Amino acid sequence: MEPRRARSGEPEGAVLRDLRQRAMYEHLMEEVVREENCRTALEAVKRNRGAAGIDRMKTTELETHLKTHWEKIRAKLLAGTYVPSPVRRVEIPKPSGGTRMLGIPTVLDRFIQQLLLQGMTPIFEPQFSEHSYGFRPGRSAHDAVSAAQQYAREGKDWVVDIDIAKFFDHVNHDILMGRIGAVIRDKRVLGLIGKYLRRGAMVGGLVEASVEGTPQGGPLSPLLANIYLDALDKELERRGHSFCRYADDCNIYVGSQAAAERTLATIRDWIEKHLRLQVNTAKSGAGRVWERKFLGFRLNRELQIGAAPESIKRFKAKVREMWRSCQSRTSNQLRDAWKRYVRGWWGYYQLAEDRKPIFRLEAWIRRHIRKCFWLRWHKARGRERALRRLGVHPRLAAAVHTGRGAWPMAASRVMHATLPNATLRRYGFLMPSDLAAITSR
Repeated sequence: MEPRRARSGEPEGAVLRDLRQRAMYEHLMEEVVREENCRTALEAVKRNRGAAGIDRMKTTELETHLKTHWEKIRAKLLAGTYVPSPVRRVEIPKPSGGTRMLGIPTVLDRFIQQLLLQGMTPIFEPQFSEHSYGFRPGRSAHDAVSAAQQYAREGKDWVVDIDIAKFFDHVNHDILMGRIGAVIRDKRVLGLIGKYLRRGAMVGGLVEASVEGTPQGGPLSPLLANIYLDALDKELERRGHSFCRYADDCNIYVGSQAAAERTLATIRDWIEKHLRLQVNTAKSGAGRVWERKFLGFRLNRELQIGAAPESIKRFKAKVREMWRSCQSRTSNQLRDAWKRYVRGWWGYYQLAEDRKPIFRLEAWIRRHIRKCFWLRWHKARGRERALRRLGVHPRLAAAVHTGRGAWPMAASRVMHATLPNATLRRYGFLMPSDLAAITSR
């Protein structure tokens, strides 16, 4: 490559930056395996933990492994001869039903993918659309939902909800590698990414090669997804649309039903033609913003953000599951498990402005907790003794002999006297309203 000369009026510094940038694009692998990048990647893999791959190596063992083998691995990466291991295939249930296939790389391959991710992100990140929010530094699902609310407040309260059918399973390798290769010139990096895409999964002791898709489960997959779907972002920008995309969830906001239906049809055709992906017609559609959900949220008719009904339903199902299987764990284990779950759940849904549907569930949740403790006290005589120890009046404690079931008893005077709301709160059985009060201080 001949050095580029400064154009008339162009600062010399711009030329130098351009040359350094080109050098990085053509010799990216040297940047990827730099010591500083390796330290950062190692800490990220250890912090994220995760399950073991086909070699059963744990994240806690990675640092020791690298101390012994890194120089050989590094030499293979620089020579372009490193061969990744197949992923371990895992099925996980989807909130909406069915299962999602995950590919769990080995810990070593997670480390190398993390190296690539850290090396490629500064290159691609400035090129991405401001309307893209998924898996990007400094951006979140909350930002996407807030942007959607702003579009609705501007009068664009019709939404085109695009759902791509099994996106990660059907990414076209040729299209993806073409988009990466248009920017990155280092053939070693391109070759390594291609190997990760094609390496396949270990199933029943045999390796099934991949001819399409990028396996979910590795650090690199989200960036590859954004590179692939950036073409969609650019097309929507070219058409002047207001939209929010979070990974493969894309909502387009328009001002009328006619515009929504027209946009749905034309964008669906564009996706199928240019990205070679199928739009899920059963889940995609057009409607008012209060009729469609986005990232677990839904706007109400006053355009306030709230948890979508489907999210509330899943929350209730999880509550039932947690407190149904309570007999084999201690009270402290139950409390700690509940705190972890409800704090994580509220950490996400605290964005909701309309919180009444969430807070209305709290009496029902407490009833499940009281039912659990009622069952843990076992037979009537043991329950009566437990109640008396907790300071319940003997006459109330005698109510255990009524023969009523656990669920009716959970709502009874005796259980409310035994485990009042304040006591549950004091022992760490917190509700969303408790967490809301804490975060508002």
